[in-house]
Amino acid sequence: MSKPSSSEEQANSSTSKKSPNPFRNVHQREAFANWVHCICIVTFDLELGQAIEAVYPNDIELSELERSNICYLAFPDSNSGCMGDTQYHVRIKKGANKKYKDSKAIRDYNKKSPMFLQTDEDYYWGSVYFRQVKDKNLPRGYFQKSVMLVTRLPLVNLYSELCALIAPEFFDSGETCMERIMKEVSKWPPPAPGQVLHLPLLGVLYQTYIPNHAFNSTMPNVAAIDSAPEKAAAARSLILTAAYDGDMFKSLSSIVSHVHLLWELVLLSEPIVVMTSSPTTSSEIVHTLTAMIAPLKYCADHRPYFTIHDSEFKEYTMDSQSPPAVILGVTNPFFAKTLRHWPHIVRVAENGSVGDSPKYKSKRSEGLKILDSKPGLYTQYKTFLQKDKAILKKLLKGVQTKRPGEAQTALLKRHLAELTESFMIPLERYMASLMPLQKSISPFKATPIPQLFNPDDFLATLNSAGPQLTTGIKGDWVGLYRRFFRSPNFSGWFQARYMELTNKLLAIQLEALSQVDLTAWVRDKQEVEIVDMILRIRQKLEKSNLDDVPLEYSVQEMLRGRINEITQTLPDDLRLILNVES
Repeated sequence: MSKPSSSEEQANSSTSKKSPNPFRNVHQREAFANWVHCICIVTFDLELGQAIEAVYPNDIELSELERSNICYLAFPDSNSGCMGDTQYHVRIKKGANKKYKDSKAIRDYNKKSPMFLQTDEDYYWGSVYFRQVKDKNLPRGYFQKSVMLVTRLPLVNLYSELCALIAPEFFDSGETCMERIMKEVSKWPPPAPGQVLHLPLLGVLYQTYIPNHAFNSTMPNVAAIDSAPEKAAAARSLILTAAYDGDMFKSLSSIVSHVHLLWELVLLSEPIVVMTSSPTTSSEIVHTLTAMIAPLKYCADHRPYFTIHDSEFKEYTMDSQSPPAVILGVTNPFFAKTLRHWPHIVRVAENGSVGDSPKYKSKRSEGLKILDSKPGLYTQYKTFLQKDKAILKKLLKGVQTKRPGEAQTALLKRHLAELTESFMIPLERYMASLMPLQKSISPFKATPIPQLFNPDDFLATLNSAGPQLTTGIKGDWVGLYRRFFRSPNFSGWFQARYMELTNKLLAIQLEALSQVDLTAWVRDKQEVEIVDMILRIRQKLEKSNLDDVPLEYSVQEMLRGRINEITQTLPDDLRLILNVES
């Protein structure tokens, strides 16, 4: 597809027609936005190329960057072989300065969900359903159109199922179904981790589960699913045991013997390109790769489907010896040449298999020749850890005995989760040791902060408290940790954990302060000291609300009571000023 000029992009904006907006109040609008940012209909225009035909609801404002990225991601990069219906998912870069104030439901969702399922302020997720069929009545002889669900929630499996319902309905009945869809979604409960969710839409009841912060990925309370009141009104029901991921074993089956190597590459945020002929296969494999290190969040960039028209195409395809930390899924053959210098390449055959070709060591020209002809995994990377041959043997036996795919995926996911947890437990234990002793936390001094992370001090703990306590996998764990410390995954994890510890220290200090008799404290204090204490308590209370500090409501009320008590000891003019400021 040809990229339109900037004037054509402006024309795209005018191409979008007004669509119905069924929300009667702001609460309905917010309830819809908790689940769906917007639904875009993208068509092929003879003059403009890919263009947004309609956006639902019609009050959504998309930046020029967002419109352009949505247009190109909504169609397969090379759709000559994509007859019929094609489904896949994407990540969409938000426009510059496009920051949204989270609703209470989204703030609660991020607070309760595991880190890897939290929203990203820089990206949307898009679920795409593309249809291409012959139509003699159209100028080009083909009907080409996509429906894209745009959301902030990374619940890929759920939105794939929703899009598979919505898109065919739209192709059959047109705009008339959209008002009903928006009304029904606006009645859904908030996306609450740790609960079975009942989501009725177009006569189908979707029942799914989002893991909570403890990463309990098992869908509980099956009895509640069967007795859901919405079930009686639904023509059929669909149970999705996982809202966020699909069939991991299916995606990795052809390269499952390299699963430990891939786990290390993903853990270390190494640059990986997945070359396929189908955006469906591309998005599935990239998503599976990022899910391999759960419950650790993959903090580097990743694009389940990436095109030559992407806004970051130049940045990610520069002929550099040091590609950025990103996993790209591509289908355009042009990338075989452009990304030939990338250190880790997964080449997938048209039938979706990868093959078991050996790791290669070759010059670029020879590598390019191989990539043009043979599927396989190409890398010069040497693993720090040994393979777990027992799990590979179990998975291979499962293939031979035709074990169900769900069981194979459960086996593989459990193994990788245990491997990741074995890697992370020593880090979590060390982070906990950076907390100051509780007896050193004074209600009258500045809030203490955790000690700094010292890599050498951490590595010194591994002999007595390393991964060997929880896994039998052997290898150079120290070398793996040293590489991990230089990765975005470590930076993202450490910043989140450091913030958690900082907030916990603030909560402990505020709890201690709420128990102190401040009326006794003020007896020998100057007015300026009392005013300073009042302002500091107010500031910390405000910070606790903004930063989600784990502070009980009863503690907050006690602190407000303490403020009132010592405020009464001040002269009337000062009390008046402080009351105005509050």
